[in-house]
Amino acid sequence: MSVITAERQDDVLVIISNNPPVNALGAAVRQGLKAEIEEALGDDAVKAVVIRCEGRTFFAGADITEFGKPPVEPGLGEVIDLIEASDKPVVAAIHGTALGGGCEVALGCHYRVAVPSAKIGLPEVKLGLIPGAAGTQRLPRLVGAEAALPMVVGGDPVPAKHAEAIGLVDKIVGEDSLAADAIAFAREQIGKPVPRSSEGTANEDGVKNPAIFDEFRAKNGRKLRGFEAPEAGIQAVKAAGEMSFADGVAKERELFMKLMTGTQSAAMRHYFFAERAANKIEGIDKDIPLIPINKVGVIGAGTMGGGISMNFLSAGIPVTILEMEQEALDRGTGTIRKNYERTAKRGRMTEDQVEAAMGLLTPTLDYADLADCDLVIEAVFENMDVKKQVFGKLDEVVKQGAILASNTSYLNVDEIAAATSRPEYVLGLHFFSPANIMKLLEVVRGEKTADDVLATAMALSKKIRKIAVVAGVCDGFIGNRMLSPRQQQANALIMEGAKYWEVDEVLLDFGFPMGPFQMSDLAGLDIGWHRDPSRVESIRDALCALDRRGQKTGAGFYDYDEARNRTPSDEVQTIISEFAEKQGVVQRDISREEIKERLLYPMVNEGALILEEGMAQRASDIDVVWINGYGWPVYTGGPMFWADTIGLKTIADGLEKHADRLGPDFPFSQLLKDKAEKGERFN
Repeated sequence: MSVITAERQDDVLVIISNNPPVNALGAAVRQGLKAEIEEALGDDAVKAVVIRCEGRTFFAGADITEFGKPPVEPGLGEVIDLIEASDKPVVAAIHGTALGGGCEVALGCHYRVAVPSAKIGLPEVKLGLIPGAAGTQRLPRLVGAEAALPMVVGGDPVPAKHAEAIGLVDKIVGEDSLAADAIAFAREQIGKPVPRSSEGTANEDGVKNPAIFDEFRAKNGRKLRGFEAPEAGIQAVKAAGEMSFADGVAKERELFMKLMTGTQSAAMRHYFFAERAANKIEGIDKDIPLIPINKVGVIGAGTMGGGISMNFLSAGIPVTILEMEQEALDRGTGTIRKNYERTAKRGRMTEDQVEAAMGLLTPTLDYADLADCDLVIEAVFENMDVKKQVFGKLDEVVKQGAILASNTSYLNVDEIAAATSRPEYVLGLHFFSPANIMKLLEVVRGEKTADDVLATAMALSKKIRKIAVVAGVCDGFIGNRMLSPRQQQANALIMEGAKYWEVDEVLLDFGFPMGPFQMSDLAGLDIGWHRDPSRVESIRDALCALDRRGQKTGAGFYDYDEARNRTPSDEVQTIISEFAEKQGVVQRDISREEIKERLLYPMVNEGALILEEGMAQRASDIDVVWINGYGWPVYTGGPMFWADTIGLKTIADGLEKHADRLGPDFPFSQLLKDKAEKGERFN
């Protein structure tokens, strides 16, 4: 069946797209649209045209599987120009989402009607691009630069009501009567001169006040730092106010092509597909029956337990939360309520939603209350003996067939599972802190974890809006295991003479939100500290002994003011130098390039070891972990894609160059060596 069909409703031709799942604007859709528009233009009996889509959405964008391949005619821009050139009114009937190319098609139509639940946007920036079919030129001419900038540069879609308020949508129609309402609206426009977005002059606000572009840059500076596409978007919107439509389109094309052939867009498109691939489990039938999860138990009402519980409560899944003492239980449930109320204050939830979520929470001090849970997640102290004790108890009380999960960040899930009589129902669910906010979830597959248990955990992650990655059982799984060599090198570098703030700055310049020593100060240097000020065996011990325990005490590696702004500390630098002297380390000047190589190359090597050992399913999964859990800049595509970009030989040669500093026990990955020699990539 053709993806584009047309039907006559008296004098209105309705062009319908049916290209599941999202009506992507692939070659067949573009060819069909062009043919039907040409047909309508040549038929005197047709007085108006409606373009709508079957299924769950209007055109939700370009077909990104076509990116990087030879273009197939007609191009989207040609089809949109043809639509706009029509002297007969053309109406876009929008439901679901009109995104990217879909929004550009709508802009090429003379009118736009939408159902109340529709959303419209230009999200290309999230793939390191800007719109490429004149969207940056038509939108500002229609709604003005001020309204267009956040859409083009931020990439978040806007709801129909907002779209109507800025003039992007002409009318909001009935949720269940879109087809009929769009035809009726089209009939009303017959005989009137058609308005064309390309001829609009709403962008005069950018000409009257050229400062709005710099103001937008300044206001969003932190969010846009390091990204190339947002700046190109600003320039394109500015061009819409300063150039003719044809010149503006040429400028958009020039900016688009530069991004399309650059490394940032390649990296962000890699990430787009990587996130989708991460949800696929190798070797498991995708149609395997899942275990129904209607009730969840959480052990521990501290920071992690409370945050984990919120994920399920927000998704409408009842949670029974267990603590050992009433005071801890009250404190934990109080924090959950406070977090929800704060979200409501910001307008992201209603009071009713807060009460609905809290109404699904059952606090208890009795393990027996977990008996009928379908999934129980343990979030207690990171100690093997404690965890084994908890799992032994769960094995006694929780019904057979329920999944038992540990929120461990390092410990051996197989050893934990062995404390039960049902290891096939045990896995790791490593949430990242704060668990109600952080997107990443490492799903740790034990040696005996059953296929349906793993598949259920991965499906559930989507329901609680997490990005999940399957990891194998090893120390630190994927993320923390790769963090370890970076931290070792950071500590070694400051002993050898690198200033700790330079180490942080190298990672900030690379695109991380913070460096290792800032991170230590934020977390608290006293986590895991032995609490004996007279026992000074490391730099951390020395700082804690002086009550320099991080941001919470106003001093750690850095000194902090009331607003928690940091400045490097001479006292700390002296402590580090004295430590180095005591250990016989001669300090030297270390270049920023060496700092970068010694922090990042060992991480790539560790990632290669993880792949070698089968602890991650694919290199792109490692990228997903690091982008979502540790702030690796998405515009580099993640550690493994970044390594591919700069060349695996560069990484291997760099590790060889620093071999003496890395130490005799450094575990050089054979996979990395082999791929470097053959000129291959991880991805």
